[in-house]
Amino acid sequence: MNPVNAIIISGEKETLLILKKFEEENAMILEIIGDAGCISTGTIIIKAKKPDLIFLDVELKDDLFFEMLEQLDFSIPKLVFISAQKDYAIKAFKHNAIDFLLKPIDFNAIILAIYKVIKRREMERSYQDHKINSINLLNSSNQSNDYVAVAFLEKIELIPTAEIIFCKADGKYTVFVLLNGTKVMSSRNLGEYSAILDHNYFFRIHHSYIINLRHIVKISKKDGYFCEFSNGAILPVAKRRQEDFNKFIKLKE
Repeated sequence: MNPVNAIIISGEKETLLILKKFEEENAMILEIIGDAGCISTGTIIIKAKKPDLIFLDVELKDDLFFEMLEQLDFSIPKLVFISAQKDYAIKAFKHNAIDFLLKPIDFNAIILAIYKVIKRREMERSYQDHKINSINLLNSSNQSNDYVAVAFLEKIELIPTAEIIFCKADGKYTVFVLLNGTKVMSSRNLGEYSAILDHNYFFRIHHSYIINLRHIVKISKKDGYFCEFSNGAILPVAKRRQEDFNKFIKLKE
């Protein structure tokens, strides 16, 4: 089981120390990947780090923070509110918080909150797996690889495979770069799509890239292998994949 990646937004040093102490003793279930003392700094960290969970220990005077979360191009992080005010729990659950921790917080309360996050994540993943498997089975029965099911935010989209120029790893996410210039971020990693995409057209040229042969306009073999695509992007072919890539595109040295 991968640990829950979390960031802490708190103006109180005590909250930060308690959560980091918890992380030290429970590294199997929690990894703190950033912290901030205010919402503005926290927002920057959220967009950069893409956490699974936010521990929120600040008083929010408006809903701008939650509006920002709704506009993220990746899965909205789960929220655990922390406060010394019981009444703040109403606001927390209004915004779909996983849990509310009343100060002074203790390790038992944190453990319960983390496992609620893990359980919710597993339920969402299971639901997505069921839907994606159903779509893939339908494609197989129709002997069609025209679409790929992409788990995107809190929904699943069908993307025409012919429209995919390449896929790029972004940590635990995958970014689909499409012919019309748009980018779609999936909550699945690149390895999962390497197994799903049609092997007649798609090839993993690098740890970070799967490319669509149909959109290559030029291959350069000067100072390494590079593929240039119809949208102007130039991507490297990893050295250890060059021989297999030659076979894939049926080139002869």
